[in-house]
Amino acid sequence: MADKVLVFYGSYRSDRMGVRLADFIMAGLRARGADAEFIDAKAVGLPMLDRMYKEYPKGTAPEAMEALAGKIRTADAFIFVTGEYNWGPQPGLKNLTDHFLEEWFWRPAAVASYSAGRFSGVRSGTVWHSILSEMGMVVVSSTLAVGPISQTLDEGGRPTGKAGEALERAFPRFADDLAWWTEAARAQRARKAPPY
Repeated sequence: MADKVLVFYGSYRSDRMGVRLADFIMAGLRARGADAEFIDAKAVGLPMLDRMYKEYPKGTAPEAMEALAGKIRTADAFIFVTGEYNWGPQPGLKNLTDHFLEEWFWRPAAVASYSAGRFSGVRSGTVWHSILSEMGMVVVSSTLAVGPISQTLDEGGRPTGKAGEALERAFPRFADDLAWWTEAARAQRARKAPPY
């Protein structure tokens, strides 16, 4: 059975560079046989958080929120591709994530960060570890950190130069770590119902 992995991306900028990293990850997951789906927070277009999905009476949540809740519930694992704004996470991705809670529970997540500079978004990536853990996900220890993004991946998400070579070397461990926890979580959910 192929792992169903949702890859979340959250930039709302008009000239988005981080989508290159999302494209690279999607291609890498698919090459490994995963059933990967790209979730673009800007395209989903959820409003600023007023009510969480669970706060709507059954069948009354906005259509985009209802559809995404179903995808999250049936996914095996998640990857969050995050840029860094002023040492913190992008508001678009955080806003999308906050609309849900129980839908995330008992599945692994991984974080891939990027920036235009040499710090590669790691400060945002570090913040995401605690956010996702608080939301009921098991966050794997392997991460990807890409920067400068424009010197690492071309417009099609293909690695370029020495930085791109380093990313290609790092991806298998990142994907293996997530796949191991994905298999473990799926087996445990089949063996025993979660405690809550």
